[in-house]
Amino acid sequence: MAARPRLALVPGEPAGVGPELCVRLAQDDLAADLVAYGDGDTLLAAARALALPLRLVAPDAAPGPGELPLVEHRNAVPTRFGHPDPANAGAVVGALRAAALDARDGRVAGLVTGPVHKATINRGGIPFTGTTELLASIAGTDVVMMLANPRLRVALATTHLPLRDVADAITAEGLERVLRITAAALATQFGIAQPRLRVLGLNPHAGESGELGREEIEVIGPVLDRLRAKGFALEGPLPADTAFLPAQRGAFDAVVAMYHDQGLPVLKATGFEDAVNITLGLPFPRVAVDHGTALDLAGRGLADASSLRHAVALCADLARRRPAPPHDPDAA
Repeated sequence: MAARPRLALVPGEPAGVGPELCVRLAQDDLAADLVAYGDGDTLLAAARALALPLRLVAPDAAPGPGELPLVEHRNAVPTRFGHPDPANAGAVVGALRAAALDARDGRVAGLVTGPVHKATINRGGIPFTGTTELLASIAGTDVVMMLANPRLRVALATTHLPLRDVADAITAEGLERVLRITAAALATQFGIAQPRLRVLGLNPHAGESGELGREEIEVIGPVLDRLRAKGFALEGPLPADTAFLPAQRGAFDAVVAMYHDQGLPVLKATGFEDAVNITLGLPFPRVAVDHGTALDLAGRGLADASSLRHAVALCADLARRRPAPPHDPDAA
């Protein structure tokens, strides 16, 4: 992989902060060459709002400072920052899909995505549960959501579910799949030869021997025992309230949490600005910002681009670690 991989950059919801964060990155000397997939007029409007230079160039151009290669996906109606319009849902999803296909087919080395507004996409008549789910469908693979900052990695056994549905969603088959994908990605993408995973229980005190719930005894524990017998380095099920203690962080490479708000508040408290969202299990690296569309900040020049910068840096690093495709002597 080239020292400066070429990465797809999708701003996400045009009325949110994604476009202006992309404009800020176009001013930087980054570890990768970016090509944006989105609406050019929105990017230029964001540049004007920030009083920053921006020149949109051809998708295959080598950009200089203030330049951004663009694969155009025009909005149906002009963007009003802070006011998402369902009429633009098709362009938003179309940009994500096109960038993912280019990453899947090797035309770019990885994918970096800004925040989308799911409700607006759904109101636009496009059934949409999230970018992660869309990418999994395009790639035809099972995936795991992992959030990370330089201090901590947290993978999720379940993602965006109402709390009352979480226990039923934690099955032996599903949990084993999450653990296998997480361990494999840490080994192949992050270069950790023997990943050590700390697995949380579902209930307070990890069920306290069945007094506070039996999921640890009937589902989580047996899965861990089975995988440990196959050589996986797994610890748990552990009480969530002590599993993240700073003194213990050097003893594991990632935590697997049973649900969204069990693990992510801790990660964000240890470093929200440099946290990113990684999709494990795809055939290409995908890293996203760890924040929403921030509609109240859009177009005002107040949004912090730190998460997007970290997403680009990590995606470039993961792209450089990918093995080169095998040489085909019969290829033209």
